[in-house]
Amino acid sequence: MPTQKTDHPPRPVAVLGAGAWGTALACAASRHGPTMLWTRNPALAEQLNHTKENTQYLADIALPDGLLFTASLDEALAHVQSSGPEAPGLLILGVPLAGLRALCTELSEKLSRQLSAQRPLTPPTLAGIVWTCKGLEAESGKLPSEVAAEALRDMPNIPTGVLSGPSFAREVAQGLPVALTIASQDAALRRATIAALHGGSMRVYANQDVIGVEVGGALKNVMAIACGIGEGLGLGTNARAALITRGLAEMTRFGEALGAQSATFSGLTGLGDLVLTATGDLSRNRQVGIAIGRGQSLNEVLASGLTAEGARCAKAVLTRATQLGVELPITHAVCEVLFEGVAPFEAVSRLLSRVATTE
Repeated sequence: MPTQKTDHPPRPVAVLGAGAWGTALACAASRHGPTMLWTRNPALAEQLNHTKENTQYLADIALPDGLLFTASLDEALAHVQSSGPEAPGLLILGVPLAGLRALCTELSEKLSRQLSAQRPLTPPTLAGIVWTCKGLEAESGKLPSEVAAEALRDMPNIPTGVLSGPSFAREVAQGLPVALTIASQDAALRRATIAALHGGSMRVYANQDVIGVEVGGALKNVMAIACGIGEGLGLGTNARAALITRGLAEMTRFGEALGAQSATFSGLTGLGDLVLTATGDLSRNRQVGIAIGRGQSLNEVLASGLTAEGARCAKAVLTRATQLGVELPITHAVCEVLFEGVAPFEAVSRLLSRVATTE
């Protein structure tokens, strides 16, 4: 699919965070306009500039020649604001949830200083800030949008949103087909994100349900661990189908309690992301579940180098669900196995012994 042509200059994009997903999104954005990838690590920035390959996170993937790299946040912000108000730039935060609050606080401080220095005020050169991280913050139990709102409270007029959907970073970096969702209350930011990424092998759909998209991204990782545990126990594909289906019901129930729209969970960021993460060979959450189902403890799995967002946020999800009075039996079973020493087969048996109810 050809990129839609406009009369505006190319929209600059700065992707903050050079992990696998940040790098993959930078590759996609660079096919549409000037894109800069930022990392806090000067040595990594130098290596990326020299080799055009992120050997740590996306080995054997050649990065586009036009993609720029920097370890200076000021340089990244200057890049994303370089085109003027005709095509305001887009900031994509590719950092994990654990780093979102600190990065948003740093951005708020820098952008506030810029704004106070503008005399007179100039038209906006930043379309907004979009994050990609998934989960609930471990300490507070808050969604990424709630974390960002607190950290960016001194910049309330900057539009924000979340980019999510069924995607493995390696496939995106390879240019394979993918469909994502940009969720924001701001229509201009939704359009800007689509303009920056949509086209070729990538489709980007618009949505206003930020909470629903974020809940889908958080709980699908927990459900993928559950499906992996079932696979590790050898429970078969019937059990996996049941876990996916009932996991989707949990996801929807939790999201609605937080104000999400139920229809969101039948789309890309709900069912789509759940199916991919629960069944895909590249899913780290699924791999962690498989290892635990085969007898390893969570500490042993983490010591082997496997990490999974679902393990980090499962406890926070369960705590918040309890506060809301929402029952999440699969999430509860995953937490029992991960953190309370309950044997995987025993946790499955408890799920199977629950009283029958209507679907």
